[in-house]
Amino acid sequence: MIKVQNLYKSFNGNIVLNDISVTFEPGKTNLIIGRSGSGKTVLLKSIVGLHEADSGEIWYGNIDFINLDFKARKEIRKEMGMLFQGSALFDSLTVEQNVMFPLDMFTDMNPEEKIERVNFCLKRVNIINANKLFPSELSGGMKKRVAIARAISLNPKYLFCDEPNSGLDPITAILIDELIKELTEEYRMTTIVNTHDMNSVMKIGEKIVFISDGIKCWEGNKDEILHSDCPTLNDFVFANALAKQLRSAEK
Repeated sequence: MIKVQNLYKSFNGNIVLNDISVTFEPGKTNLIIGRSGSGKTVLLKSIVGLHEADSGEIWYGNIDFINLDFKARKEIRKEMGMLFQGSALFDSLTVEQNVMFPLDMFTDMNPEEKIERVNFCLKRVNIINANKLFPSELSGGMKKRVAIARAISLNPKYLFCDEPNSGLDPITAILIDELIKELTEEYRMTTIVNTHDMNSVMKIGEKIVFISDGIKCWEGNKDEILHSDCPTLNDFVFANALAKQLRSAEK
């Protein structure tokens, strides 16, 4: 479980996160949604420590993350898996080497144990016979799956996904959503997904937090979101539906 309490963050005097409080639950896909510039990416980066909050609390279980020193934070980060928006694979490393990277950084496994773990993770995300390929030889969907394999290589308790479906076609996006949900349930991870994709929301949104102008305006699940009495959220949902219709009409 990750609990955020009364979190504030500003840049150059502009408040980006304004008194955010929310609990993200283990074994569920927790989604942060909102328009571009709403503060959702800053919230995610604050939770993992890439941004330092101005004030507030971030709890990983019973551990106060904000007040940890660098060494103690590193121990928590060993329990985190990260899926970045552009996959963020190392172009000069093979698939195998990319997935092995966290194992090299954070474990004392011997080479045989590392290869075994890499192959297990690649098989789990349905990547077969691609160990020696480089990212430039992979499709967008394959890159995302390799990035997921890397994210779970340390068997994390916490999984963070920033716009995991960015740049993917609708069918591949659905497969990535399903994979994230399956892995979350299988490993009982606390998974937080940053997205503005309503398809993802309706597919895997077990816990949804809607952010607008740095304020948490609504939270609920995918069954409740279409019946919200929050005008800002309703505008967001309508705009997504309209954009989807326009994209379909252009094809």
